[in-house]
Amino acid sequence: MDKDSDSTVTSLDENTENFCANHTRDILAEGITNLFKPTIEKLDERVASTIQLQSELRGQLEALSAQLRDIEKAQHQIPEFADKVKELLNVKQKVTIINNVLSTSQERLTGLHKLIEKEQRRRQALLDSALSTNIS
Repeated sequence: MDKDSDSTVTSLDENTENFCANHTRDILAEGITNLFKPTIEKLDERVASTIQLQSELRGQLEALSAQLRDIEKAQHQIPEFADKVKELLNVKQKVTIINNVLSTSQERLTGLHKLIEKEQRRRQALLDSALSTNIS
């Protein structure tokens, strides 16, 4: 029976050492996660704001484009004016592309934010279970 009690003590000592090492690692990981979380949230808010502004700008560009087409038709398609309409359409296309890139970025940031929260919950659950095991 002495061998069994010795092996249990050794096992407990090993678990305590592993727990301390993992606890330190978990604290560091949580600290790093908490360090990036506000930045990701700010970036996410700014991306959402930019997407909204891009949408508003696209609407204004479409309205302006329609007005310019009406003026162009009224003046029998002046060549210099047609070039400006083409430039405006090119700008509109670029705004649409940027809006798509921002939407994709926001989706990725949202996914990253969810992963961070999931990892925090997992680490907290591990820490809570480890603490409750050690208390018992």
